[in-house]
Amino acid sequence: MIKHRSLLLTIGTHVILVLWLFIMLFPIYLALATSSHNEQSLLHAPIPLSFGHHFLQNYKLVLFHGLNALGGIPVWVMLKNSLIMALLIAFGKIIVSIFAAYAIVYFRFPLRMFFFWLIFMTLMLPVEVRIVPTFQVVAEFHLIDSYWGLSLPLIASATATFLFRQFFRTIPSELLEAARVDGAGPLRFFLDILLPLSRTNIAALFIIMFLYGWNQYLWPLLATTTGDMSTIVMGMQRLANIADQIPQWNYIMATAILALLPPVVIIIVLQKLFVRGLIDSEK
Repeated sequence: MIKHRSLLLTIGTHVILVLWLFIMLFPIYLALATSSHNEQSLLHAPIPLSFGHHFLQNYKLVLFHGLNALGGIPVWVMLKNSLIMALLIAFGKIIVSIFAAYAIVYFRFPLRMFFFWLIFMTLMLPVEVRIVPTFQVVAEFHLIDSYWGLSLPLIASATATFLFRQFFRTIPSELLEAARVDGAGPLRFFLDILLPLSRTNIAALFIIMFLYGWNQYLWPLLATTTGDMSTIVMGMQRLANIADQIPQWNYIMATAILALLPPVVIIIVLQKLFVRGLIDSEK
């Protein structure tokens, strides 16, 4: 009876997993199928679920030649802008946050916890709240239409600082004492001990922060004035909201699939470290 119930439970679990996997993958399949048709095929219901004969043609057009709705800017330029911005934001957030957490945990200075809670309180001030003063500062430093202008205002991260602080507090104090006995200074202790131990946390935060930077729309919209600095999210929005025209869904879906590839590659490469960084018992 127990074996029979266990078998039914296993079958039921797999059925639910397969069904859920189908629900998650169907929109991606639909986007791929839609991106392989021409415009006329998508103007009449029902939407074709099979692949068409314009797959390579559509992707070649949006990737290398550009569309009128995008000002003739090829999608690869937007992908490059988004990739550089997301990498700068991810690396910048990790570097700033890990050093801030290191100083808060291992250094004793006046108002140490006050500064930590001051950093933590910035969670209540997202980009949308401080958008006007941030834009004024970036404009005064002449960083409009630059990669630093796109990334610097988004680098500070209270969440990453908090997570690194919590992780550093779980590290035994004996490691610090042993490092001091061996003559290691603060920088050597950080590079040789803390940084290797933080590898899984860094990988997990890198994926989260990369996706955060990749999906940004409002700030790049304000911080760029030329099409050459547009991001891929801005490009998709422009394609989907063409004034007085029917959206070209085959090109929109092709752009969406191309925009999906870099985050998927990052997640696949860092998947094991990402999972370990979220569930490790040392945390």
